Amino acid sequence: MTNVRTWIEIDRRALSNNVGEFLRVIPKHTQFMAVVKSNAYGHGLILVSKVLSSKFSMLGATRLWFGVDSIVEGLRLRHEGIKNPILVLGSTLPARLAEAREQAITITVSNFETLRAISRLKEPPAHTGRGSPQIHSGRPDFHIKIDTGMHRQGFLAKDIPQLIKILKRSRLNPAGIYTHFAAAKDIAYPTYTKIQLAEFKKAVAAFYRAGFKNIVRHAAASGGTLLFPETHLDMVRIGMGMYGYWPSMEARLSLYSHDYRGLASIVLKPVLTWKTVVSEIKEISAGSAVGYDLTERVSRKTKIAVLPIGYWHGFDRGLSSIGEVLIRGKRAKVLGRVSMDMIVVDITDIKGKSKFQNPNSKIKVGDEVVLIGRQGKETIWADEMALKLGTTQYEVLTRINPLIRRIAV
Repeated sequence: MTNVRTWIEIDRRALSNNVGEFLRVIPKHTQFMAVVKSNAYGHGLILVSKVLSSKFSMLGATRLWFGVDSIVEGLRLRHEGIKNPILVLGSTLPARLAEAREQAITITVSNFETLRAISRLKEPPAHTGRGSPQIHSGRPDFHIKIDTGMHRQGFLAKDIPQLIKILKRSRLNPAGIYTHFAAAKDIAYPTYTKIQLAEFKKAVAAFYRAGFKNIVRHAAASGGTLLFPETHLDMVRIGMGMYGYWPSMEARLSLYSHDYRGLASIVLKPVLTWKTVVSEIKEISAGSAVGYDLTERVSRKTKIAVLPIGYWHGFDRGLSSIGEVLIRGKRAKVLGRVSMDMIVVDITDIKGKSKFQNPNSKIKVGDEVVLIGRQGKETIWADEMALKLGTTQYEVLTRINPLIRRIAV
């Protein structure tokens, strides 16, 4: 890239590999939801969705779903020509329900307020027996969310009788029913997940008894899909695993240490590489302070490189004085505070010899720098950054500024 200072590369082959790994784990009849919410976990909502809809078109229009956070994300996908089923996993304001229906976007109903808002919309016309009924209704398709123990969104078990009563009275037919596991990332502690699954099955049974038969059941995200095959049901929702990271270290260790369910052969490849360039180079004397608040002083004569990215771009301020980047396949430490739009790194010990440049050349302005990804034999992935920050790769990736250009490679 020659016209931007920082950019993100999305590896098509890695993305396809990861989806393929999950497809070989789940049954043939189980549908696959690619969770592209929150700008596809920082990878780019439109870019990722288009790559997947094109690459996996052979799955058929109904087996590949897209999971988004909001009606806004869903509408963007429709505007870009995505025709696959879309489920809004977050809440939808009553004022946006008509748009959901018009664009065939399925929403989540997780409380009585949303349910009543849908019930107030125009009902579909009755079937007269003379041909098919006219397809015209202000009511969007929806999935019911059941709270089985996560205690965020969803109807509790005690709500189900009243929920079913309102559905029948309002002539509302849910297209699906789902729940979300709180702790399905560690096979060593399966009890809570099994309790949640049992509660979910009770809820589904209640819907069946009430006459709601053709409903898509789903519960498993990446961790549940890998560790608890009994949770696959009619659809799985794959987010972090699709982007090449294990949902937790426990999940990875469970599969690799004991070849759990014969899944040790699964290979997940990180999809996102984040790059920038060197914008300035200088040498400072021993004892010089670097950056805001004089939090770090160098103990020797030091060559520094300035990089035009900072916490506004998503390079966390918590990486001040402890973060690293890759230049010419070598690690360069962050010096001092991460600023809003710049960081400084130590390149004193990075010599000119490199496969990336002429063996006799010095690091120069414009040289490529990797913030997340691989350069030469070295790698810095989001989970490594997360360990330094005391957080997860989920936060590291999703907080990368959505305005940064993303390209498929």
